[in-house]
Amino acid sequence: MKGIVILLVVAALAYYAYKAYTAPENCAEAFSHCIKTCRLTATEAPAEQACQQACKRDQEACVAK
Repeated sequence: MKGIVILLVVAALAYYAYKAYTAPENCAEAFSHCIKTCRLTATEAPAEQACQQACKRDQEACVAK
């Protein structure tokens, strides 16, 4: 029983650490994360360029808020 409680606490801490690590705090961080995702997921140049343009539009919308 004690082991299960410890496992649940560790899982909860890991979840919040993951959320803190992956969640951008401001527009610049969100843009950086978006560009990194484009580089990792796009396999062809046109797809990567489209992804990067979407990141730029998202950043402009974020700054305009």
